[in-house]
Amino acid sequence: MARVVVNVMPKTEILDPQGQAVLRALGRIGVNGVRDVRQGKRFELDVDGSVSDEELDRLASTLLANTVIEDYDVVAERADDSDATPVTSTSANEGAN
Repeated sequence: MARVVVNVMPKTEILDPQGQAVLRALGRIGVNGVRDVRQGKRFELDVDGSVSDEELDRLASTLLANTVIEDYDVVAERADDSDATPVTSTSANEGAN
């Protein structure tokens, strides 16, 4: 069994009101020096070897991310967590969206 992580973030051109709220809150609690905050989602999937990279990409692009307003990347982690291998990302698939 392997762990696959799908990170989903708002596209850079999309306003991120949650990130902006966190940024304002940092100033209120005295944390200075943070210029920007973007809030996203992280999905962790435990999969067996029968799930292909193409299926993982399809899962991410159709179910986990709204590709109109979000970018995503799919990273397969080794069982020992010592290394992670990028499987795919929307930056590699921008022409398909």
